[in-house]
Amino acid sequence: MARVCQITGKKVITGNNVSHSNVKTKRKFQPNLFTKKFYIAEEDKWVTLKVSAAGLRTIDKKGIVASMKEAKEKGYL
Repeated sequence: MARVCQITGKKVITGNNVSHSNVKTKRKFQPNLFTKKFYIAEEDKWVTLKVSAAGLRTIDKKGIVASMKEAKEKGYL
């Protein structure tokens, strides 16, 4: 599962570099990923996730347990 956010499912997308002369060449847009450890108090354990910046904001808003549950339902974990 390289370069995929385990919370939001964000992944690499493709697009074009466009020069001044309007010549287009392929490029990749990488997600802003971090490898982070989160502590789950209910299970008394640490979990390591590859999370995007948007995923970190989601975890701050909803909590790690709710975010992981939602990600499992969507198939990201």
